[in-house]
Amino acid sequence: MDATATTPFSTLIRTASHEQHTEAESSTFMSDMLGGRLGVDAYTRYTEQLWFVYRALEAGAESLRADPVAGPFIRPELMRRAELERDLGHLRGEGWRAGLEPLPATAAYAERVAECAREWPAGYIAHHYTRYLGDLSGGQIIRGTAEKTWGFERKGDGVRFYVFEQIANPAAFKRDYRELLDAVNADDLEKQRIVDECKRAFALNTAVFRELGEVFPLSA
Repeated sequence: MDATATTPFSTLIRTASHEQHTEAESSTFMSDMLGGRLGVDAYTRYTEQLWFVYRALEAGAESLRADPVAGPFIRPELMRRAELERDLGHLRGEGWRAGLEPLPATAAYAERVAECAREWPAGYIAHHYTRYLGDLSGGQIIRGTAEKTWGFERKGDGVRFYVFEQIANPAAFKRDYRELLDAVNADDLEKQRIVDECKRAFALNTAVFRELGEVFPLSA
C-alpha cells in the first residue's frame, strides 16, 4: 500500500494495464495488419470501427468540459472525429455513412464510453487516456504501415486520424498529460477504479480486434 500511495498515478495506470495493453497490441488482426498481410479493406473496416468509438468519446467530451474531474483532460488539439470522417471519405467515398455498421464489440465499446461520460466522469478519463495517448504513440506505427503498404500520401488523406497537426511536440504533450493524471481530482479508491476501467477499455478494444480478425482471417 505504501508503494502505491507514493507511486505517481500516471505510472500506476500504465503499469497496471500493461498486460491488457500488450494483449491488444499483439492481437492477430493487428499483427496481420501491421505486418502488411491484410488488404486496404481491412484497414478501412478498422477505421470505420474507430469512428463509432470516437463519436462516443467526443460527444462525451462536449458535456464534460466543465467537469472538475474530467474537464482538464478535454483538449481540442486531441479531437479526432473530423479527421476520421475525412479519412472515411477518402476510403469509402462521399457516401461513406451509408451502410456503416459497428461490429457487436464496437457497439459495446462505444456504449461503455458513452455511459462513463454520462454517469462517471472519472471512468471517462480511463477511456480518454487509453485512446488518445495510444494514438499519439502506437498509432504512429499504424500510420507508417498504412502509408507504406497501401500507398497513402504521407500524413495525407486516409491516415489523417493519426496526424495531430495542433500538437507540435508529442513528447512534451504526453509529459503534460501524465502530469494531469498525477493531479487527477480523485481519492485512492477512485484512482483504483479508474485503473480497473483502463483495463476494461483495453479489453473492449481487444474484443473489437478479435471480431475484426474473424471478418478478415489471414488466408493460408
